Amino acid sequence: MEILAVVTVVVVGLLVGVELSVAVVVNPILDRLPDGVGLLGRIDGGRKLGRAMPFWYLGSVGLAVVWTVLAWGGAAAVPVLVAVGLLLVSVLMSVTLLVPINNRVIRWSAGERPADWARQIGRWDRLHWVRVAVIVAAFVLLVVAR
Repeated sequence: MEILAVVTVVVVGLLVGVELSVAVVVNPILDRLPDGVGLLGRIDGGRKLGRAMPFWYLGSVGLAVVWTVLAWGGAAAVPVLVAVGLLLVSVLMSVTLLVPINNRVIRWSAGERPADWARQIGRWDRLHWVRVAVIVAAFVLLVVAR
């Protein structure tokens, strides 16, 4: 049980770190680059992270679900169960709100983009911040439960 808790906290913690760094460091740097260059960075980042993140999010949920089942009846069960709920919310947000925007962005090029490209990227950034808050809350609950 202890190993499962540590692995879950580490996996979710790394997920939080990556997503927070995208929001706080990577995207603001890309947004300050000359027109088109930053967009190319977002396109490439969207492709690379778009391949890895589904496994990472679902793996995080899976680990937390197993921890919930094994901890059932104990003090850790409630915070871990709430963390599972929050991780599921983050997955639903990703699939319904963020992935559709990301799928459009990765098909653009610096020279060929829709007129409202900046609005779409701004919407993705705002939704991403909400998702980051959700997974940070899940991570805190997992740490407290441990």
